[in-house]
Amino acid sequence: MPLDISIMIEGQEGLTWPRWERLAATVEDGGLHGLYRSDHLTGLFGHPERASLDTWASLDWLATATRRIRFGPLVCPLTFHHPAILAKHAHAVAERSAGRLDLGIGAGWHEGEHRMFGIPFPPLKERLDRLECGARAIVALRSGTPATLEQPYYPLIDAQTSPRPATPPRLIIGGRGAKRTLRIVAAFADEWNVTRVTVAEYAERRRGLEVHGRAVGRDVSRLPSSLMLPFITGENDRDIGRRLATATALFPRIPTDEAGWRAAGFLFGRPDRIVEDLREWERAGVSRVMLQLFDMDDVDAIGLMAREVAPRFRARS
Repeated sequence: MPLDISIMIEGQEGLTWPRWERLAATVEDGGLHGLYRSDHLTGLFGHPERASLDTWASLDWLATATRRIRFGPLVCPLTFHHPAILAKHAHAVAERSAGRLDLGIGAGWHEGEHRMFGIPFPPLKERLDRLECGARAIVALRSGTPATLEQPYYPLIDAQTSPRPATPPRLIIGGRGAKRTLRIVAAFADEWNVTRVTVAEYAERRRGLEVHGRAVGRDVSRLPSSLMLPFITGENDRDIGRRLATATALFPRIPTDEAGWRAAGFLFGRPDRIVEDLREWERAGVSRVMLQLFDMDDVDAIGLMAREVAPRFRARS
């Protein structure tokens, strides 16, 4: 199978309706696989003044404003989304989009946004317990039959949600924790999503995922995996330098030079180099990548990837 290439943006770092509409049109018209966004309540690194368009309003709009691309949240923290309500949202949007929604969930990690809005932020163990119980509930609720779950968080008693879409949303579980997170992925996920890993670290985690799969009695050798991957590209060194400067101004914690990007496992360079690096990820077993665009106004970068990178993978299918 060819490597599918999508775009991902940080929806809390300045996303407005005009930007979202422009991004959706660029991704759809460019023939890319999908468009994904984060789900946070405020800027993550000290910029609460940045626009933060509501996640599910934006996804519901995509369901009818686009016709082809896949889309979804990467990821919805279960610290501020009850899984039963989340499942209802996801089923409605999946039905409106003819099954193009991917539902991404995670344990939650950013303490600051919870403190800002008065949302409890439990210790890590409890967050992972909630992720496991929430994933189990979401899977049970998409079955179409009454579900009862006796569990410490999000129990169900003859619970059923209707209408049920003809193609229920695929459940993506995000995270790279080798012990608990990958065990939850092995038990419940339709796809594993990870970020901030090198190729070697990804391969190690993938081996661990298969160990967890055997432990829970599920063959995960063919479980799709996706990678959220920051990228800087351009047709020449000047364009690359300009985009790097813009990205680091928006997100000061990202690497400031090519060596730093490569050490982190990110993509950096002209399209030919991007293709070369993506093929390495493809050989490692990644099914699709969500290319993280830091500058949401830079639709030219998306166009370049759509013209010069994505077709070279479709041609190999």
